Amino acid sequence: MDIVLYALTALLYGGLAVAGWRSHRHAALHPMLESVPPVPAAAGMSGASAASGMSASGRALLFVALLAHGVLLHTTIFPQNAMVFGFAFALSAMFWLGAGIYWIESFFFPLDGLRLLVLPLACVACLLPLAFGGVRVLPYSAAPLFKLHFLIANIAYGLFAIAALHAILMLLVERRLHAMRGGLAQRHAAAAGNGWLSSWLDTLPPLLTLEKLLFRLIGAGFVLLTLTLASGILFSEQLVDRALRLDHKTVFAILSWVMFGALLTARKVSGWRGRAALRWVLASFVALLLAYVGSRFVFEVLLHRAVV
Repeated sequence: MDIVLYALTALLYGGLAVAGWRSHRHAALHPMLESVPPVPAAAGMSGASAASGMSASGRALLFVALLAHGVLLHTTIFPQNAMVFGFAFALSAMFWLGAGIYWIESFFFPLDGLRLLVLPLACVACLLPLAFGGVRVLPYSAAPLFKLHFLIANIAYGLFAIAALHAILMLLVERRLHAMRGGLAQRHAAAAGNGWLSSWLDTLPPLLTLEKLLFRLIGAGFVLLTLTLASGILFSEQLVDRALRLDHKTVFAILSWVMFGALLTARKVSGWRGRAALRWVLASFVALLLAYVGSRFVFEVLLHRAVV
């Protein structure tokens, strides 16, 4: 049954990703065939191409993919009242939630640029547990507090994953905007040398809209990350009678919490924005990724040891 779910999930994600890239390539090569011209995201305008929104059939297929992926995660992570987990399952869950957040966002904003990033990553991530099965069975997975901690943590990481992809897109848009504002040679290079990239970025909403979405995602993720750390401390007290263990995972988790908190504070106090803020978002996400996935990868794959 699991192999059928793996195949179905990968086929749906992969098919939607290929269809999206082919549609984008066709629109980039034949712009005159589009009924509505693309509107540059960098220009700060309030519209978007009608072709840049996800179709109803595409949303329906993505919803089926999300259902299949969710069932797959549940059956493989929680087999027979136990719990099996590892870095591959962590990435799979992260990009499942990221794809789900994109699916919700697609009802309100044309985000083809984000879709073309999320779906290929989700396709690869959903297959990783097949290649990396060296995971650990957790004996305390039935504890209600642990299940709550696990659920909140995964939603938080999914929000931050999609926020990091938003930040990457915004950096690309800002880079293109600065090139278009440069000299004549720079403008010609930006228009001629990166035609596919320019047409891809043209499908995005205005930069200010992306920025608003980004900080909403970070704000929600920060609240859930705070709850994750708090529930982790409570669960640790119940499990080992110790409130906090300063291991590599805890240190990176607290570091990312401090970095995201500092970002939100600077945004609130001084309106921090631009490239520096976006790079700070990516650095904070890398710290979180090291806590959530990196430590598991090192222990399970490189050291062949179980990670607590």
